[in-house]
Amino acid sequence: MKRLTGWDAFLLYSEAPNVHMHTLKIAIVELVDLGGREFGIEEFRRVIHGRLHKLEPLRYELVDIPMKFHHPMWRENCEVDLEYHIRPLTLPAPGGRRELDDAIGRIAGTPLDRSRPLWEMYFIDGLAGGRIAVVNKIHHALADGVAAANLLARGMDLQSAPDADADDYLTDPPPTRGALVREAFRDHFRQLAKVPSTVLYTARGINRVRRSTRKLSPELTRPFTPPPSFMNHVLPPERRFATASLSLADIKQTSRQLGVSINDLVLAMCAGALRKLLLHYDGRADHPLLASVPVSFDFSPERISGNFFTGVLMPIPVDLDTPLERVRRAHDDAVLAKESNNLIGPELVSRWSNYMPPAAMEALFRRLSSHEGQNKVLNLNISNVPGPREYGRVGGALVTEIYSVGPLTASSGLNITVWSYVDQLNISVLADTDSVRDAHEVTRAMVDEFIEIRRAAGLSQELAPVEKAMAQ
Repeated sequence: MKRLTGWDAFLLYSEAPNVHMHTLKIAIVELVDLGGREFGIEEFRRVIHGRLHKLEPLRYELVDIPMKFHHPMWRENCEVDLEYHIRPLTLPAPGGRRELDDAIGRIAGTPLDRSRPLWEMYFIDGLAGGRIAVVNKIHHALADGVAAANLLARGMDLQSAPDADADDYLTDPPPTRGALVREAFRDHFRQLAKVPSTVLYTARGINRVRRSTRKLSPELTRPFTPPPSFMNHVLPPERRFATASLSLADIKQTSRQLGVSINDLVLAMCAGALRKLLLHYDGRADHPLLASVPVSFDFSPERISGNFFTGVLMPIPVDLDTPLERVRRAHDDAVLAKESNNLIGPELVSRWSNYMPPAAMEALFRRLSSHEGQNKVLNLNISNVPGPREYGRVGGALVTEIYSVGPLTASSGLNITVWSYVDQLNISVLADTDSVRDAHEVTRAMVDEFIEIRRAAGLSQELAPVEKAMAQ
């Protein structure tokens, strides 16, 4: 047994019937060069069964504390029913990207069962070209982007020869009610002993901010009041999903030409795309949007569970007219936002989250998820996570593409997640059904904005083909 951190538990408390806090990882798998071997769902279940010993978070079961006296715990090494967790799904013809994205939207729109380990996998066949897709739906409380990337790498053979995988592992007995309460008392005392160090950490961060000569932009000073927009409202439970792929070589060439980071370029692409959507849906784009951008403070390649990130609020310059203006402003605002996060202390929120009362937090988020009104903190979530730099395999089959997307949060109906994989920059968009008519509007607008940025930078508008991209 181990206790969820306050930040892990926060991601549980913020869930509601219309706000699902799972993330999705989508792998496109090429079924060639298998030497005539079959690779169906039963073979895939055997592959996962043989790797459960090194995919520890998939064996965690959530255990609530009586009377919600403390944050929940993970029961480690529980039984896993792969017939339940790994599910078959066949796409309708012609089995292209549109049919796959629609199916993933439906998968995203249902919550995970908390009485079981908090993940599901979908083995999707019927794709064009004889490919399959594997969709891993995992609760954010289990893993952040860095941990999920490491977990994904463990689930794939990243070498030409697969490891010798074990078939079995020992299961742990469920805890008694008395043991849960006793351990909760002990942990509360341990957390109380850490209060002085947490207060000191906070005071030092405040002092660093006060001594800093850098002046933050108005959008990064209180009150954080994002403007009203088409994407901010009470969310329905249903979701829409869309993907697009760009050549990582094109992205790197463009970022070098402009002297900005890849993350700056992604934020600028989001700004241009969102400006087009705001003008279309709202008829105006005269104030920057505010996005929560996760910034990790634990990049350990061995970490495969837990959440060690903070959500940094960044202005998205949708109010600027030209692509290069948006690139420069995105770069400058990202630098300031990251500097302010480092000054105040990247672990500040996660440390104080250990002291959140479970019942009160759950009640607060239930109210926020159903309260009609403008989100007072942010407009949307944007993530950019580096994925594996070499091709992986599952059961000997080549993984040609990987996409990832995070959840929608209360009153924020759009999430844009960018995940790089080998030579690809893969864009995923999750939206609720009330924000946009078609989530592909967002991905198309992002690709169009990238072309506009390249044109403004004096680069070729002909994009390099993404070699492993699935047929449209």
